[in-house]
Amino acid sequence: MRKLAALARACEAVVDACGLVTAWSSFAIVLVMAFNVLLRYAFNTGSVAMQELEWHLMAPIALLGMSYAILKDGHIRVDVVFGRMPPRYRETVDAVSHLLVLTVAVIMVLLAVPYVEQSFVIGEKSPDPGGLTHRFLLKSLIPLGFALLGIQALAAALRAMLKLSGPHAD
Repeated sequence: MRKLAALARACEAVVDACGLVTAWSSFAIVLVMAFNVLLRYAFNTGSVAMQELEWHLMAPIALLGMSYAILKDGHIRVDVVFGRMPPRYRETVDAVSHLLVLTVAVIMVLLAVPYVEQSFVIGEKSPDPGGLTHRFLLKSLIPLGFALLGIQALAAALRAMLKLSGPHAD
């Protein structure tokens, strides 16, 4: 049981570190958007690369943030129903749902890797003049984000199973 708890803690440490990347990406996107607004309205100019950078920064926020939301128990669930369940049923629902999320995450990683490989092989870049290059770097966040989601789902499922097996969850 201690090894499973240690594995869950290790998985959560990785997700927590990626949560820091998400937070800094959120700060960076605010700065980039403010700079773009300043350029557009104060200087009547703009940059395609800066506009693309906005959605390049949105990718880590969404793809890394979904795992962080599960770690901090900030994900959506039907609390009206869930809160009325006995603790044992809640842990069972958590364990099963996180194992289902793990399954989806594995499938998404398997589907996304060839997508990223193709982008790398063809040297994909922005079709817009002045846009950003190396689009495969952005696309690589898709399998990375879902791998991270799988890691967190595994950790959450382990925690739920440990709670089901007895009082020694940590």
